[in-house]
Amino acid sequence: MTRLDPGEMSLQEFNSADEAAAAALLRPCLDLDRWVDELLAGRPYPDREALLVSARVAAESPTAGELEAALAHHPRIGEQPRTASAEAAHSRDEQSGLDIVGDVKARLADGNRAYEERFGRVFLIRAAGRTSAEILAALQERLDNDDDVELAVVGEQLREIAVLRLEGRVTP
Repeated sequence: MTRLDPGEMSLQEFNSADEAAAAALLRPCLDLDRWVDELLAGRPYPDREALLVSARVAAESPTAGELEAALAHHPRIGEQPRTASAEAAHSRDEQSGLDIVGDVKARLADGNRAYEERFGRVFLIRAAGRTSAEILAALQERLDNDDDVELAVVGEQLREIAVLRLEGRVTP
């Protein structure tokens, strides 16, 4: 029986896992078929760094459709996801260090609304390792981007998030 979400695996376990189990490890990092398929096809990886390099490369240049599909799983920054999925758990962890209270919470909510009105999608940024002030500044700055520039920025943020999540799920 295959575990639905294995949580984490060693690289050796990932390399030898059946396709369903290995895919279940990858999907909470970035739920795009192309990305998952490319990483599965690259097995076995000689070391963890080789897997992470492949993950970065496979996540380059997502199509507009892939971005739309991936963003459907991301909560607004400053809002905690309510589902119990592995991806929601990652989002909760990534935002757990943010000091989102009072004025910051209201400013993020306003910024999220403005961003969604401007670009028609949720604002995406790697929250891990950033302060709420840094996120607010990035949000305000990115509102001035044109559509093509912002699409590239979103793609890069999605890639950073996917690789960071994979780092936490595949142990040496």
